[in-house]
Amino acid sequence: MKKVLVTGAGGTPSKNFIQSLRESPESFHLIGVDADKYCLCRAETDEKFLVPYANDNLYLDVLIDVVRETKAEFIHAQPDAEVFVLSKNRNKLGVLSFLPTHRTVEICQSKLESYKMWKKAGLKIPKTIKINNEEDLKKAFMELGKILWIRAIFSPGAGRGSLKVDKYHIAKGWIDFYNGWRNFTASEYLSPQTVTWMSIWKDGELVVAQGRKRLYWELASRAPSGVTGITGAGVTVSNPIVDKIAQDAIFAIDKNPNGIFSVDMTYDANAVPNPTEINVGRFFTTHYFFTKAGLNMPYIYIKLAYGEKPPKIKKRINPLPLGLCWIRGVDYIPTLTTVEQISKYEREYKTRISKIKGYTC
Repeated sequence: MKKVLVTGAGGTPSKNFIQSLRESPESFHLIGVDADKYCLCRAETDEKFLVPYANDNLYLDVLIDVVRETKAEFIHAQPDAEVFVLSKNRNKLGVLSFLPTHRTVEICQSKLESYKMWKKAGLKIPKTIKINNEEDLKKAFMELGKILWIRAIFSPGAGRGSLKVDKYHIAKGWIDFYNGWRNFTASEYLSPQTVTWMSIWKDGELVVAQGRKRLYWELASRAPSGVTGITGAGVTVSNPIVDKIAQDAIFAIDKNPNGIFSVDMTYDANAVPNPTEINVGRFFTTHYFFTKAGLNMPYIYIKLAYGEKPPKIKKRINPLPLGLCWIRGVDYIPTLTTVEQISKYEREYKTRISKIKGYTC
């Protein structure tokens, strides 16, 4: 039985990954880690461990200790911050992973670096300016149009820090609030219509890809940008133009893609999908949608990672029927647990930290 360690195990994206593996034709022993003690309680894994956040210096040490204790064989991360750390330190973990080069991860996680690569490759993309200071913001309003899309260069979660804005003083106040000078970009605003193309690659060869159009964001009225990162409804699509642009966007960054590449595109006024970001090394949040529809991409991904033959797929690109709709809200049935259980995770965590500090002293 394969032992798979899943980070961010109590979050919705990892829940979708875990559910997909549970519904595969193979049994897995799943090990869940999470930096949030409350989220950890709802992780649907065989074992659970509290770990530091990815930006903590002890994160890697604690994770390696969990790997040793559980004898995990493979590790998968859904949170972007953890994808980055695991990618950078992949040779230190003592487990299998299935990621592209670290340079590819760096570029994909930077909206500005991705933009530069796509511009160099001649892709149709929204004009973008890095906002270093107020003069750059004024320049953006003069050059990019009356409506701007302001967003963070590094944003762990769709829409975080983003804003559709048509007034300079509001844009300035927004960037001030986020302390975002030199860390934000301004782009020409396209439209609210988006599409995602989620794909798995093995050594430069496309294994499978499926398009999905988002119909609306759940709780959109509670976010200033209207983007919450929580898809309310999605529908399967198949569009040769989307398929080509997504692949062009990937190859502009990595000529030999490996692992998961989910290309987000926004339609412009001429109904042309423009790449806006690539979620790399992880699946989009609601990938359980595809599993329930008959395309278990996490299982395909695991089989490839282990060097095994994946299950047969009737066609590589958009194998699912068109028009399948996935409607969702808050994903979780409430978890019944106890304060003592939460305290237990905390005690185990403190013991582990003490042990690690003892090793390094």
